[in-house]
Amino acid sequence: MIKVNSNFGKLQGSYLFSETAKRINAHAQAHPEAEIIRLGIGDVTMPICEAVSKAMHKAVDEMATKGGFHGYGPEQGYEFLRAAIAKNDYKARGVDIALDEIFVSDGSKCDTGNIGDILGSDCVVAVTDPVYPVYVDTNVMAGRSGDFDPATGRFKNIVYIVTDAGNSFVPEIPKQKVDIVYLCYPNNPTGMTLTRDQLKVWVDWANKEGVLILFDGAYERFITEDDVPHSIYEIEGAKTCAIEFRSFSKTAGFTGTRCAYTVVPKELMGRDDKGQAVSLNALWNRRHTTKFNGVSYVVQRGAEAVYSPEGRQQVESVLAYYLNNAKIILKGLADIGITAYGGVNSPYVWLKTPGGMDSWSFFDKLLKEANVAGTPGAGFGAAGEGYFRLTAFNTPENTERAIQRFASLNI
Repeated sequence: MIKVNSNFGKLQGSYLFSETAKRINAHAQAHPEAEIIRLGIGDVTMPICEAVSKAMHKAVDEMATKGGFHGYGPEQGYEFLRAAIAKNDYKARGVDIALDEIFVSDGSKCDTGNIGDILGSDCVVAVTDPVYPVYVDTNVMAGRSGDFDPATGRFKNIVYIVTDAGNSFVPEIPKQKVDIVYLCYPNNPTGMTLTRDQLKVWVDWANKEGVLILFDGAYERFITEDDVPHSIYEIEGAKTCAIEFRSFSKTAGFTGTRCAYTVVPKELMGRDDKGQAVSLNALWNRRHTTKFNGVSYVVQRGAEAVYSPEGRQQVESVLAYYLNNAKIILKGLADIGITAYGGVNSPYVWLKTPGGMDSWSFFDKLLKEANVAGTPGAGFGAAGEGYFRLTAFNTPENTERAIQRFASLNI
């Protein structure tokens, strides 16, 4: 018999969004007349903007010519896209990022999971709780989690940092020794953010203790408040303690075309089992070029167009569309007495389940009685129990209708 990776056996149930999809589909089959409004999984609903579409069409036409054909490209990404990223996402904010510190990929989900390949299997991992499930599950697969404890709903070797209304959703520095910490801001699922001063506390601590911060900035373009940093590298000292992940998916509609990037500064060092200093940039480059063949030329030309004057204006219009939906949700929930958070710098609204209901029970009630689908907070971790996530990725009309259905619930 072939020996398998037994760590997969430690994973709990199915992936969160697979389970919610299963329940939604079952309800739809049982009630074909129901008009389900989906405010659950965070997939965008607006198409890619015209500037991106035009750039992709032009690139396709190039690919159909002998002189313009592109085969295998550089695994790290074409220079034209990395230069646009360095100029617009970093230099414009006073941060110098070199082109060889940028690695273009097919998604932040992949990168936040794959980054563990270059890190020691005995590293102690810390996550905020609630948390995007990929951070936990990929460390379970890699053998860093220890066994699952049903009594706590947590893995024994992972350090969980509770972020809830009790601490205003600002995570506290862990008291025990950790090697890696995942921070996602604007946060998925809570939609909350950290100010510059709050993030600086983490950077200073990480440098002092030799901790690696894995900073997921996938929702950066939704930030509206001035005191919220768009990049961890806006904080002095971050280049020696942090890797940053960014995505075109939620900000420019690339969920179906797939494009993202990861920044690994050359100043960032780790140590091997002999205690020798090792460049994490070099390790990630080796991993990236070995296991990844690069994002297609056509898609990268589309991503480049996001930074054009036309692309910027069109993307901002779509972002405003989603943020307006978030405002509709926040106001509507407040009007019926439901406490909610987020939605200002993020497409996510995080609400307290009414009447002390547990989050999966509220999921079922909302689906069955109102034909509205969201995401139960417990699926994001033990500290997510009693909360529920809604997304702004729908039409204003459907968002309004969903809130009206909330108001009609017997809660």
